[in-house]
Amino acid sequence: MADIPLKNIRNFCIIAHIDHGKSTLADRLLERTGTVAVRKMKAQLLDAMDLERERGITIKAKAVTLHYDFQGETYELNLIDTPGHVDFQYEVSRSLTCCEGALLLVDSFQGVEAQTVANAYAAMDHNLKIIPVINKVDLQHARIDEVTEEMEQILGIDPFEIVKCSGKAGIGIDELLEAIVTRIPPPTGEPDKPLQAMVFDSHYDDYRGAITYVRLMEGSVQRGQKLRFLRGGLTHECLELGHFVPERKTTNALRAGQVGYLICNIKSLKDVFIGDTVALASDTETQPLEGYQPPKRMVYCGLYPSDGQEFTELRDALEKLSINDPSFEFQPETSEALGFGFRCGFLGMLHMEIVQQRLEGECDIDLVQTAPNVTYQVVKRGGEVLNIHRPQEVPDSGEIEEFKQPIVRVNFVLPIEFIGTVMTLCQDRRGTLKSQEYLSATRALVTYDLPLAEVIYDLHDKLKSSTRGYGTMDYEIIGYENADLVRMDILVNGKPVDALAIICDRRDADRRGRAVVKKLKEEIDRHMFEVAVQAAIGSRVIARETVPAMRKNVTAKCYGGDITRKRKLLSKQKEGKKRMKSIGSVDIPQKAFMAILESGNEGSK
Repeated sequence: MADIPLKNIRNFCIIAHIDHGKSTLADRLLERTGTVAVRKMKAQLLDAMDLERERGITIKAKAVTLHYDFQGETYELNLIDTPGHVDFQYEVSRSLTCCEGALLLVDSFQGVEAQTVANAYAAMDHNLKIIPVINKVDLQHARIDEVTEEMEQILGIDPFEIVKCSGKAGIGIDELLEAIVTRIPPPTGEPDKPLQAMVFDSHYDDYRGAITYVRLMEGSVQRGQKLRFLRGGLTHECLELGHFVPERKTTNALRAGQVGYLICNIKSLKDVFIGDTVALASDTETQPLEGYQPPKRMVYCGLYPSDGQEFTELRDALEKLSINDPSFEFQPETSEALGFGFRCGFLGMLHMEIVQQRLEGECDIDLVQTAPNVTYQVVKRGGEVLNIHRPQEVPDSGEIEEFKQPIVRVNFVLPIEFIGTVMTLCQDRRGTLKSQEYLSATRALVTYDLPLAEVIYDLHDKLKSSTRGYGTMDYEIIGYENADLVRMDILVNGKPVDALAIICDRRDADRRGRAVVKKLKEEIDRHMFEVAVQAAIGSRVIARETVPAMRKNVTAKCYGGDITRKRKLLSKQKEGKKRMKSIGSVDIPQKAFMAILESGNEGSK
């Protein structure tokens, strides 16, 4: 393994829209190169996480080293399998930095989709050699000619360069491996130069500590050498190094151009930074490599243990998770209604859902999640700019000069008969049409600018249902712009419930307020006194519902007699209820919070 020359190394990744067959194609490449024995083979072998197998999607990028014999020479192919969902674009960008080439996969029936376009442009930005591949050619309803035309028109790809294959049936795998060897350039770098290695991922092993995934840009590293992590500023001895095949396989040295792992007896993943540069401890001259752009967290929500006792377990679980997933962040916060918890930032709604499921599944913690909201900007009258991650941080309306919301550019790729439906969908969400072009006789690309808050909740679901599953979307954040936004508070018995406050457009406030108080009225149990549930903007109440009091029949024991006796008992009961209302506290059950949060975009268009 160590004697493979640099010119015979190929580093590549597979990029595509979600569900176009990346992981299945990776299985065939592993099988064809003999990397995995047939008896150990299983579908989507690289998707090792339980959640990935359960949902059938890739969440974490994986690295694996293959060996392929071609024209009498052995080639080392380092494959990085990447996720396809827009929320995990950050994983894809890290993988692209470590490669010289990319397989751009397109489904033979679905054709070029929104995420295909985004990934292709990202690969072009990294100056990668793109090998276009049409996958699933064995489908009965494959549209190979039309898809070839789409790839030529949209991405400017030469039709003669396209490799046709099937990841499921194993068709065209040899042609694909040949294309990887002949078209993708070998990595640059010299084994004799000082060591420079890029950390592109890491995970924690209970027995070995932090395992660091690296791509060597220059130089070489051997077992026993002292290594320095430039950003962390720490020095560690290299105890073990090797390749993923896809299990860890040890080797004595890694050289420039190779992808592998290092085990350096690092006790905590806090000491490993994604995008860091590894150099030899004796070398003080090495400059850090250009790392990654920090991920932009755009969706925030509160996570609280349903039992307040589990706070420390939740903190430990979040720390463990945030180390393996640098695109997720958290900080402690308290809520009067829910107690101690954490404010967490995510790349998108699917990312949030995945983190929550991993916490509940892997760490066995029962969670309560507050309504997700995006990051807003407030410019105060004095010129100070605040980033607002939760509604409680919004200052009084008198102090606000400008209230800005994040705007995203959304690209929809859809059949032309659904253009009108999707336009209506976007107009209802205050979108601005930017462009519309026809990709072929049957498909179009429509671009809108929309508020991010309108996109993340349910736009994807609505798009799928209104285009019968054929429409796809991809979005990128383009900045902040002014909007007429307000903070809506929910008051129960006159007291604001901080966990239920939301930021919304003023024009939507009445509708959303009415929907929330109506839902709360159904969920809050009746008390011995009546409970007022109100939605308010500032001091103005915009919606109200009343949970009626339970009544005991205090006059039941009055058999006849004077009416004043009954009146006396009733007025006594009335006084008691009045006093109870002023000192009594309303218990809001957990399911009431959940009901409101499930209808987070209550009464959605």
